[in-house]
Amino acid sequence: MDILRIAVLGIAGVLIALVLKKERGEYSAFVSMAVCICIFFYIITKVETILAFAERMETLISVDGSYIALVVKMVGITYVAEFAMNVCKDAGYAAIGNQIEMFAKMSILVVSLPVLTAFLETIGSFL
Repeated sequence: MDILRIAVLGIAGVLIALVLKKERGEYSAFVSMAVCICIFFYIITKVETILAFAERMETLISVDGSYIALVVKMVGITYVAEFAMNVCKDAGYAAIGNQIEMFAKMSILVVSLPVLTAFLETIGSFL
């Protein structure tokens, strides 16, 4: 089970970081970031499964593929921003993390504009 591996990696990283924090505080932050990056790369390997599922959904239902691609982009923006924001906050740079969060929200809004436009056009055609 993958979650057990990730949980053990996370707990081991925290324990190592706690031990190093007493001796060398600066190395503790590096260990924390390294564990986060390892877990993030493992998450990326799961994206292939999600993309395969999205392609399968395109063939099963008559939905424009661009809409599914937009949803996948929005989810990707959310995960990457959440990861970066948490790393910044853990390192003591909450202000930078908050700016990353703000940028992610604006990016999602920009990516979703074509969907919103199509929705408004559809409503306009009914009126």
